[in-house]
Amino acid sequence: MRDRRLPLLTAGLLAALTTAACGAADGGTAADAGGEAADTVTVAATDDACDVASSELPAGTHQFQVTNSGSQVTEFYVYADGDRVMGEVENIAPGLTRELLVELPAGTYAATCKPGMVGDGIRSDLTVTGEAAQLSEDETLSQAGTDYQRYVQSQTGALLEQTTAFVDAVKGGDVEGAKALYPVARTYWERIEPVAESFGDLDPVIDGREGDQAEGEDFTGFHRIEQALWVGGTTEGTAPYADKLLADVQQVVDRANGTTLEPLQLANGAKALLDEIATGKITGEEERYSHTDLWDFAANLEGSEAAVQALRPYLEEADPDLVAQLDERFAAAEAELEQYRTDGGWTLHDQLTEDQLQGLSDRITALSESVGQVAAVVADQ
Repeated sequence: MRDRRLPLLTAGLLAALTTAACGAADGGTAADAGGEAADTVTVAATDDACDVASSELPAGTHQFQVTNSGSQVTEFYVYADGDRVMGEVENIAPGLTRELLVELPAGTYAATCKPGMVGDGIRSDLTVTGEAAQLSEDETLSQAGTDYQRYVQSQTGALLEQTTAFVDAVKGGDVEGAKALYPVARTYWERIEPVAESFGDLDPVIDGREGDQAEGEDFTGFHRIEQALWVGGTTEGTAPYADKLLADVQQVVDRANGTTLEPLQLANGAKALLDEIATGKITGEEERYSHTDLWDFAANLEGSEAAVQALRPYLEEADPDLVAQLDERFAAAEAELEQYRTDGGWTLHDQLTEDQLQGLSDRITALSESVGQVAAVVADQ
């Protein structure tokens, strides 16, 4: 789940991390990568408006340029029917501009800004007409989606198995057993988050944190149980939440196993996983009760690398220099994180110093900058 609230670290570290993440991790545009720029659709976001420059677009790849002039952090989504996410860009701080490449076939969509990053957001109808060659018609890019789908299937089975074990421990009143299983189950969730988040209705109820909910919505999912285990030291009253969590995870598994991401969704998802670390999880905001954030870091890195590796055959032909840079920066980020591996998994977030967190942030931000160029290379096929 992406960051919804202000981080918890000191103001000095927050400022340093935000500057690094926003300055370098916004990713490249088609022009940055030396490719042909897609049409640019400007989006003016404020606390009470989401003004999209055009409500009608031709089929094809478009670049949305979102500028946040409001006072709250916002995010931008392009939703298809059923709130299926075609593309998203999150953590757009006041005063910042972020860009998103999205491939849109003919159909109706909702361009959506979410001030405060909660609720249904401010929606604008978007109509796409005509025909255009799809990126997935390229044989190598099509194979990337198939290859990544196999990875997703390998992870969803483990996600369901480990979530079942976690739920059994919770319902059995085994606090220590549930605590041990919690970060393990979440590892499989975090690896496939780009797919899971494409089901917009399920992600918030599974992975939402306290304060993420719109008015009248219940706080459910992994973090609701995390709070009970680490703050209350109990499983009392959590059985209904555990049952709902398992049912919701089963839905994600069923949907994910039948979903193949399009090439740009793969590229954007790989970057989003890294941005999630660099702009939020680095602060300890995600696992605020258990402090098991580094389990999430490792899983996000692995999931991002899996998506990039699926695209690798295409990238090796299109931009071998970028591939070399990606290999170098993935290795550097993984080596930085590896320092904090323990016999039981990973060092707890609250045991790391600000300098150690900054080191992690720097490596992830540099990697995110490189991964951010992948979408532009794919779009320029």
